[in-house]
Amino acid sequence: MTQIGYADRIRMLEAPRGRVRCVLDTDTANEIDDQFAIVQMLLSADRLDLQAIYAAPFHFPDTDAKTPAHGMELSYDEILRVLTRMDVKPEGLVYEGVRRYVGPDKVGRDAPAVDDLIARARASTTADPLYVVAIAAISNVASAILKAPDIIDKIVVVWLGGHALEWPHTAEGNLHRDVGGAQVLFDSGVPVVLLPCLGVVSHLLSSVPEIELHVEPHGEIGKFLAQRYKESSDDHVGWSKEIWDMAPVAWLLNPDWCESVVTHTPVVTDQVKWSVDKTRHPMRYVYRIHRDPILKDFFNKMKVRSQGAN
Repeated sequence: MTQIGYADRIRMLEAPRGRVRCVLDTDTANEIDDQFAIVQMLLSADRLDLQAIYAAPFHFPDTDAKTPAHGMELSYDEILRVLTRMDVKPEGLVYEGVRRYVGPDKVGRDAPAVDDLIARARASTTADPLYVVAIAAISNVASAILKAPDIIDKIVVVWLGGHALEWPHTAEGNLHRDVGGAQVLFDSGVPVVLLPCLGVVSHLLSSVPEIELHVEPHGEIGKFLAQRYKESSDDHVGWSKEIWDMAPVAWLLNPDWCESVVTHTPVVTDQVKWSVDKTRHPMRYVYRIHRDPILKDFFNKMKVRSQGAN
């Protein structure tokens, strides 16, 4: 694979300036937070130039998605439901992702999303990279890296995956579903901004009263997001819920909301644990989330959009 010079890699790991060219990789039907992240990006067009949305695979025994392919299809349909309520046309924006994980054999899978990511990455440069906001199993992105290793010089992957580096394991959903894909990501040398779940992004919580007050009143998309949020639990008393997937978007919007350091990229073991190797290439690691300004920014943008529609 191609190798980025150390100075270029460090520069690529800095927060971008100006308007950011980006794509979103999302398993939107898996949880309630992907929907919030899509809306967050669309409401931030002054900062984010969202060029494509990729449906990612997922499956869990206790969900409607019985296979990764089915999960990808469900996610694709849910993306369309969000865009309809945002009055955004999906043509040329939404792409189906891979139907199988990269897996332990580390096989790059075919999909329209993979082809689109490769094309957009190759049209970018080290000086002006494409930002890949990944909030799902990393299968689409890892497949693109395996098929076109040259793109690692031209993209920055901002991934919500795994748990905090000091956690006893990293068997978090996005990472655990495709450990082979995660190994490809971290071993490839591509610049990565990692936002771990437990211990860091787990602080990005909201509650039903807050969502009812600041999201639900604001148009069809507000009602839709509130419905998805409330469906997460039958008991809302003393209950709160993480909106995990807003965190990678927040880092692009304002890095002060996501405190971070540059550190050595960890090794993902087959036992789904982090292993330390201080000779590895650097990555940016978010170690603290400021929940209040992230949600305040989102709530304000929802309100402004609603007022503009009236």
